[in-house]
Amino acid sequence: MKIAIIGSGGREHALAYQLNKSDKVTKIYCIPGNAGTEKISKNIQLDLENFNELYNFFEKENIELVVVGPEKPLVEGIVDYLEAKKIKVFGPKKKVAQLEGSKIFTKKICKEFKIPTANFKICNNEKETLKYLLSSNFPLVVKADGLAAGKGVFICKTFDESKNAVKEIFNGKFGKANEVLIEEFLDGDEMSFFIISDGKSYKTFNTAQDHKRVGEGDTGKNTGGMGAYSPSSLINKDLEYKILKKIIEPTLHAIDKMGEEYVGFLYAGLMIKNNEPFLIEYNVRMGDPECQTILPLVKNDLFEIIYSCCNSSLKKQEINWKNQKSMCIVLCSKGYPDKYEKNVEISNLDINQNLKDKFIFHAGTKSYNNKIMAIGGRVLNFVKLSESYLICREEIINEINKLNWKKGFFRSDIGYKVIDE
Repeated sequence: MKIAIIGSGGREHALAYQLNKSDKVTKIYCIPGNAGTEKISKNIQLDLENFNELYNFFEKENIELVVVGPEKPLVEGIVDYLEAKKIKVFGPKKKVAQLEGSKIFTKKICKEFKIPTANFKICNNEKETLKYLLSSNFPLVVKADGLAAGKGVFICKTFDESKNAVKEIFNGKFGKANEVLIEEFLDGDEMSFFIISDGKSYKTFNTAQDHKRVGEGDTGKNTGGMGAYSPSSLINKDLEYKILKKIIEPTLHAIDKMGEEYVGFLYAGLMIKNNEPFLIEYNVRMGDPECQTILPLVKNDLFEIIYSCCNSSLKKQEINWKNQKSMCIVLCSKGYPDKYEKNVEISNLDINQNLKDKFIFHAGTKSYNNKIMAIGGRVLNFVKLSESYLICREEIINEINKLNWKKGFFRSDIGYKVIDE
């Protein structure tokens, strides 16, 4: 079967790598892909916002399945468009993709279906918001409502910090803003919890711990993710039961009441306090870098799992996991998440380094004249499986140091809460 993967990051390279292992997959197209996907698929440069252009390509090449990696096409309705053209797509439709596309949409579901989450206030303009903040207790969290690539969330310790955040949001830093979300600050430990669903049933799809801050010890600006490990050290049977019964199943029930179905990965960003889960946010796709961390732990044929979701037959699938730990450390361009140099060569990089328990998934890279060039902020994802997080981290850092890319940097403390404390 010919399949297409939409996206260009480490998540999409990990998906392509895993799907390429299936004997049922004859050819993979990555749109647009990167220097890593180029070795195992055919990269195609198309406008991801032009759904008709994408459809014409899929029809011409007889693509039978499209896997959507990033959130933006999902929120904009690519699944609805392609399904109307009789092309199978793995991912949720536009209406339910609002779980990520609008934080306020999700908060309203939480309120109606009694899903545990932080107390919140929705404000409609800057004046109303600042008035509310003047009588608020700090710290609190200010959130842009729409998609913001992981950067529209501000943890504010003072009124002045919250005022600046509100001004940035209403001034359009993250797109046009008609509302802003103010939340109480939840104290605890974060966890990423994943399920996969075919619209009729769901199965859990492991857990992870992401590291969003750019600096060691979780300091500095938010990023798209500096590294992750899986499974989360917080997960246990009791907590998993609470997450499913208090958060996941009420959400799927809410979707059902809308007359909709949820197909794809659903990623719950959670805060865990005293073994009790609280929903921070939903993402309607696999996380990045969590995907790179989780997929190498899957024993099954990933294609069969994904395709079963498009045929409403997930219930028949058994998902098996390796009894190992996994870690991913992201090598970034110096200056990220602010300004960084582009089109920088990465030499000494062996493109065929993906082995049984050690992987390099590309993100912001491209091939040019037989050279690999860094073109993005997050450039390479180094992944290792082993019996301990410490071994994973030590071996990854050794690999990054061997590469010796002078224009890059990384966090050497990924997993510090489970390794160093």
